[in-house]
Amino acid sequence: MIARALGVGALSLLFLGGAVAASAQDTPRGVRIGLSYGAGVKPGVIVMPVEPLPGDSIRTIVQRDLDYGDRVTVIALDSAALRGLTPAAGRRFNYPLFSRLGAAAIVRITPVAGGYRAEVHDVVARKVLRSDAFALPSTRGSGDWRMEVHGMADEIERWITGVRGMSRSRVLFVRGSDVWVVDSDGANQRQLTRGALTMSPAWHPNGKLIAYSRYGAAGTRIELHDLETGARRVVRATPEGLNITPAFSPDGQQLVWATNREGGTEIVSASLANLASARRVTVGRGTDNTSPSFSPDGRRIAFMSGRAGQPEVYISDSDGTNVQLLTEFTLGGTSYRASPAWSPDGRLIAYQATAGGFQIMVLNLRDRAVKQLTSEGVNEDPSWAPDGRHLVFTSSRSGVKQLWIIDSESGRLRQLTHAAGARLADWSPYLAPTLSNDQNAANTPD
Repeated sequence: MIARALGVGALSLLFLGGAVAASAQDTPRGVRIGLSYGAGVKPGVIVMPVEPLPGDSIRTIVQRDLDYGDRVTVIALDSAALRGLTPAAGRRFNYPLFSRLGAAAIVRITPVAGGYRAEVHDVVARKVLRSDAFALPSTRGSGDWRMEVHGMADEIERWITGVRGMSRSRVLFVRGSDVWVVDSDGANQRQLTRGALTMSPAWHPNGKLIAYSRYGAAGTRIELHDLETGARRVVRATPEGLNITPAFSPDGQQLVWATNREGGTEIVSASLANLASARRVTVGRGTDNTSPSFSPDGRRIAFMSGRAGQPEVYISDSDGTNVQLLTEFTLGGTSYRASPAWSPDGRLIAYQATAGGFQIMVLNLRDRAVKQLTSEGVNEDPSWAPDGRHLVFTSSRSGVKQLWIIDSESGRLRQLTHAAGARLADWSPYLAPTLSNDQNAANTPD
């Protein structure tokens, strides 16, 4: 069969030490759901037609999300032909036929009261691997509705590969003088601020609060913006002058940013419980120290500093002690390394560096090996997706600045924005369900 020829084994429930049998409905603690397949092989997946509705259908969104995740190969077949292969209630799929089509898994999504039920079928073992119901808002096609479909697609990807997808997320960015936000697939783009120039937007870990630097008559101030209520407040610890590149700690309790001091810029930190005073983190002695990025455990930060005579990436403990030069410094060189971003799994730091124009680099903290991800155009300001595999960045490769997404493993690229002038992106964490617990309980199908 084609699936076996590709090196795809049976879908299975795997402990770290071996395969076990388990219910298709429940995942015991310590058990990982996913395909068992050869290294470097992406399993083939067929998503069955859901319902004959026009527009950006659930099937289209789920297929696109799985494709963008870069962990499976989506086998896109004609809907009419697939409807003829959909078994009636109580009947089984023709698994041998789907195997000959190259599928290791079949995704079947059906409408139920209050939402949809998703099933992943194991083509080789000829059974359902996992099935679950997902509540969706009633307003079809709305931003919240689409986000819940993305969440369903992310879970389907986890069932198949053992790794959650990254689609239930959004990207902040600046266009013109304002902050915008867009879904991870490029849809649902909207403007968040108007008026004064805003820069360097950053997500709070809860996905409901953002920070940015806002220009006024007295310089720049850091503002906090509640996305649910629209309420804004100025961080009182940002006096007149320069205040830029805010970032939140992973626990959401601290805000760090760069402010002008002693003829340069220094990174300072303030508690969200007391935004009236800030504690100094870096000691750059008149040099520029900006763009802080926390490690996932919150114990360290990466930042850009010019203290060696040219911009380089450093790391330190979150209180500013134990400073280390991270990037390779060459005396008398003209390198420029900036905008570090610590990956969600803590293994990698991405940054921009001069290499025939600015390019995106990724440094492995284990062995300090550096991988260059881009080579065309000017590429700046990387930010990690919550899956720790994909990066969004600004690139001029289309002729104007746009946001692009790259798979850090394969190098596959896709353009996220299409209107000119998008820059300074920040990728959100996984976003919480839009329905409350009470609504979920009321809408979850039996």
